[in-house]
Amino acid sequence: MGFQIIAVCLLLTFYGCYFAKMIGQKRRGIQTDQIGKGKVGFVKAVEVTMKVATFLVPLAELASIFWNTTCMPTWIRILGAVIGSLGVITFICAVLTMRDSWRAGVSPTDRTELVTAGIFQISRNPAFLGFDLVYIGLGLMFFNWGLWAVSAFAALMFHLQIVNVEEVFLQETFGEDYLAYCADVRRYLGRRRKCS
Repeated sequence: MGFQIIAVCLLLTFYGCYFAKMIGQKRRGIQTDQIGKGKVGFVKAVEVTMKVATFLVPLAELASIFWNTTCMPTWIRILGAVIGSLGVITFICAVLTMRDSWRAGVSPTDRTELVTAGIFQISRNPAFLGFDLVYIGLGLMFFNWGLWAVSAFAALMFHLQIVNVEEVFLQETFGEDYLAYCADVRRYLGRRRKCS
């Protein structure tokens, strides 16, 4: 029962942050959800598939929590709780640092800034990293192949979104500034070494 309570608290905090940010931006006239809007072809397919995957994962997580599925020893479940907590913290830091530049999907019409401060000094994609850590954490806490398959598919779609949509958009929008940022900070975690 303890792991179920922890998992529900993680999900409530994670998705609470997501929707609170979205509602707060909507009140200020900012359309946060840009997934699939105004896109065509491969880019639209990636974004829409990613959106569907991100709806399926919480359903699989909630079912796994409800049935308390696992075959993992307690220490693995504790590790999962720690990883999931790090994911929630990472996501919240990303959302707070991005301020009003945060969007779900990219919007070529919105004017945003290139955010490189705070948590973005160690990850170019901390919000996606947060999602992935939560998925891994809950997957370890409530291991079952269905949950892992859905979570892995969502993580793959996040990666395709980053590589094929967001990075292309950021390079077109911010040019040399974005390329210099990419030279300093890794896609998911860590800074690049400078040769001297």
